Amino acid sequence: MTAYEEITSVNQWKDILEESKKQPVLLLKHSTTCPVSAHAFGEFTSFDSTIKTYLVKVIESRAVSNEIGNDLAIKHESPQVFLIAKGESVWNTSHWKITKKELAKAVESI
Repeated sequence: MTAYEEITSVNQWKDILEESKKQPVLLLKHSTTCPVSAHAFGEFTSFDSTIKTYLVKVIESRAVSNEIGNDLAIKHESPQVFLIAKGESVWNTSHWKITKKELAKAVESI
């Protein structure tokens, strides 16, 4: 299981966005009430990689979720995963397309 850090504040998100300028990060927007999101969470947490991973719970941390959408200029979906490098999303997908295989392909491409 991949260890992830949960993002609960906008300041924490801003630090991670800045961190992505030095090394890529993976971020999952997760809804704790959605079965599709539960499946994506399982794929995300079972994806084995050395890349740092982060998670934001969209209901519990709505302000953070909104800020991520604004900063990356990508319409909100849930579940949604981003590969962020150099301060911007270089790849993203959502819903049933969030799989270990797709995560691996995205990470290999950077």
